[in-house]
Amino acid sequence: MSQLETKYTFCRICEASCGLVADVQDDKVVSIAPNRDHHGTLGFSCMKGLHQHRMYDSPDRLRYPLKRVGDTFERISWGQALAEIGAKVRQLRGVSPHSIGMYVGTAAGFSILHPIFAEGFMQGIGSRNTFSSSTQDCANRFAAATEMYGFPFFQPFVDLDNVECMLVVGTNPVVSKWTFLQVAHPIKRMKEVKARGGRIIVIDPRHTETAKVAGEHVFIRPNADVFFFLAFLQEIFATGRCDEARIRPHSSGLDELRAAVADWTPEKTAAATGIPAAQLRQLVATFCDANGAAIVTGTGLGMGQDGTLAQWLAECIIAVTGNLDRRGGTLVGAGIFDFAGYAKKAGMFTRKARSRIGNFRELNGGFPGAILADEILTPGRDQIKSLFVTGGNPLMTMANSGRLRDALAQLELLVVTDIYLNETASLAHYVLPATSPLQRPDLPFVFPLFLGMQSIPYLAATDSVVEPEGEQRDEASIYTDLATASGVNLFGSKAVQWFLRGLKLANRLRHPRAQPGLPQRFILDQMLRRSGHGSFRELLRHPGGKPRDQVAPGTFLGKRPTTDDGLVHLAPPEFIAGTGLLGERFTALTSGEGDGVFRLISKRAHSTHNSWTQNIDELTNGEHNQTNHVYVHPADAAKLGLAEGDVADIESATGAIRLPVRLLEELMPGTVSVPHGWGHQHARGLGVASRLAGANVNLLASDGPDSVEQLSGMSHLSGIAVTVRAAAGPVNRQSWSGC
Repeated sequence: MSQLETKYTFCRICEASCGLVADVQDDKVVSIAPNRDHHGTLGFSCMKGLHQHRMYDSPDRLRYPLKRVGDTFERISWGQALAEIGAKVRQLRGVSPHSIGMYVGTAAGFSILHPIFAEGFMQGIGSRNTFSSSTQDCANRFAAATEMYGFPFFQPFVDLDNVECMLVVGTNPVVSKWTFLQVAHPIKRMKEVKARGGRIIVIDPRHTETAKVAGEHVFIRPNADVFFFLAFLQEIFATGRCDEARIRPHSSGLDELRAAVADWTPEKTAAATGIPAAQLRQLVATFCDANGAAIVTGTGLGMGQDGTLAQWLAECIIAVTGNLDRRGGTLVGAGIFDFAGYAKKAGMFTRKARSRIGNFRELNGGFPGAILADEILTPGRDQIKSLFVTGGNPLMTMANSGRLRDALAQLELLVVTDIYLNETASLAHYVLPATSPLQRPDLPFVFPLFLGMQSIPYLAATDSVVEPEGEQRDEASIYTDLATASGVNLFGSKAVQWFLRGLKLANRLRHPRAQPGLPQRFILDQMLRRSGHGSFRELLRHPGGKPRDQVAPGTFLGKRPTTDDGLVHLAPPEFIAGTGLLGERFTALTSGEGDGVFRLISKRAHSTHNSWTQNIDELTNGEHNQTNHVYVHPADAAKLGLAEGDVADIESATGAIRLPVRLLEELMPGTVSVPHGWGHQHARGLGVASRLAGANVNLLASDGPDSVEQLSGMSHLSGIAVTVRAAAGPVNRQSWSGC
């Protein structure tokens, strides 16, 4: 047995990217602890991060390429896998390059090279058909930023060190961390705001863990965020609290914005939001009187019916009150180089492609995930016949995943790159084994590295902590090899493809015993050097992160927006038109739901992360971690004749699931909640998760072009209308997953 070795790295499960210390023995991670001396993450890590090596060392890990033969999977060589996949791609591409699609999951975003090379492969294919998990949780932010600031990744974030008033809407950072901002130790940071006299007010249908820390909470009905923000903005204009002197020189559309919200008074919207007019007016006064105020939003807002309009209005509130690009308000980060300027010059994120189904515009390089099944099932030219799935599990995460399962089964070629034989991989023709985050060198993911979205700015690098096992390969190498096998060039460039092949050969000659692949450290090193930030080796000498200066207030407005006129566009025509179409939604919210109808929202848990971590035994062995539940307010449960531990059927217009009941006083009456990421019974290769109970809540969400939010392509995953009743028929533990 070798000696215990300590290695420094950082987590790549979520935006927080917490600094970690790993103890390694015999090329296995035996324990993980927080890096107590880390500059940016303050010695914090959540329980999911501290147990992640159990996920990567699982006996279920994929170690070799697999091919489906009949109803079983057989191990094959990389050479066979690449040759057979490449031959099929060549055949399909000869008919239509758009018959080849790709789904990019959230996990891809937490490796700096993975999404770049996956996009390069699709550019080489010449297909427009890329879909991503962003249209399940955050595309509303990209749409709002594109229209307002000219660039999808301009995501203003709260100046946590100086903010005096912070509204938290549709997010729960105590459990899920911040969205689009690197904030470790959220409870500590929020308590610091309060300790200096700042106020944090949570607006949510549930009295969340964040609300308990904040100390101030206002209930709001699901799907009503857009009306809350309309009334909030109307009150700002009506009371003369718009900071015109600050915003007019740097923006357009202020008068059009004022007109669009004029009729949405607090009295009018109270019936939809459940927030009395007087209370909303007090919130506006508190916000505007603060010397620095911000609005923090998240997936709860984005997954509602009008997430893009709500996000846009929140950004407008910050701008017109003079809090955009201001100390204590919101800042727009700057990364290791001018990413937005480079993207504009290179024409990135500006393609005008439209989807075959629904005529949706391409946003941030992709189309709505909720039309993927239609793109596969609908005959015609450019019908998707082949799909590559990378870093994601759409059968667990996408709306109406039961229909998507039927669609995936009809593909001529389904290739999944992953670390597990998960639900989606279980249907694949070929499964390619990827490395885990601990098996590769890396830089922080795109938002902190390229865009400076950090509450405590720093740069960090990590080497691989352990070596790949079997024949696992990193995704950058996989997509380089797939491009060669398919007869295409990454990014459509022969020069790039030849250069990468040369790098691979040189790396193979230098490390003959290693798995064939790209020298990732060399590529990462070049990124740093070319941006003027030293070398990868030098950055490794800072295991606690290398401090950087926070972006200064006053460096965005009038200087960095990439709109054609350099102004912040407060009144994008499509968004203004969208406010005029809200009447039907408003009527539906104010006319009552009818007997037994509830609005369904999601719920985060400390011990699980999306659909990733249910295969870690240490995180699912507690009494309440064997399944997800339907959470019901006690008063609602009494009306339904349900008690704690009973089993209930939850039904929507799309599907039905069956779950045990838990009572939760923190819920707004009329609202029920079901955590997502459960229901792994169909996975062949998740030994722990497949034995658990639980149901996939996304079976209740609708897909198809008529169910997609038009402005951003977002799926409607929160605020869904459902009925809840005592389970009909025989009940047993396995029946919880569906009915």
